Amino acid sequence: MSELYNELKQSVIDGNQQGAKDLVNKLLAQGEEAKAIIDNALITAMDIVGDKFQNQEFFIPELLVAARAMEGCLSILQPLLAASDVNPAGIFVVGTVKGDLHDIGKNLVNMMCEGAGFEIIDIGFNADPEKFVEAIKEHQPDVVGMSAMLTTTMRAMAHTIKAIEEAGLRDRVKIMVGGAPVDAAFSERIGADGYGSNAPSGTELAKKFVGAA
Repeated sequence: MSELYNELKQSVIDGNQQGAKDLVNKLLAQGEEAKAIIDNALITAMDIVGDKFQNQEFFIPELLVAARAMEGCLSILQPLLAASDVNPAGIFVVGTVKGDLHDIGKNLVNMMCEGAGFEIIDIGFNADPEKFVEAIKEHQPDVVGMSAMLTTTMRAMAHTIKAIEEAGLRDRVKIMVGGAPVDAAFSERIGADGYGSNAPSGTELAKKFVGAA
């Protein structure tokens, strides 16, 4: 069984979507539980991918194909998790802030956090502060993630945090920010709880926020 798990991990790391899905189905046919497959193969694989990205052994294309392979596996496993009432690692509301139409970075964070066991509530791009507030009220997330890829839209992060504060919701969530022009100093200045420089570091931060790292 451990050999199948190792094969699945390697298939995800290599971005072999069909091979990874075939191995998931094989493990399920042999009686393995969905949560065990996620914990023992998918999360481990994406941790390795994240480390390779941080060490500049992998770049965005490799990160993306691995995340897609993992996502294909989750498409098989998530209905089984839902049927067995397995609780997610946490609920993660994420969006690109008002005025910004970029979503590749956000989508990568989504895929990696989903692989880490989070339930993802993606409110899309060009999301105004009120949309974040409404998503927090409706979904009661543990973590809120905001992305901005333009210096001109960074200020929308501060406006969004202010709106969350004014709605009386700030102490209910951890807020993380990221995107090309964002840095740790800016994150601290606007009152966020943390900053992710890329998808792997953002995923690690989200895991820390919920005590899963």
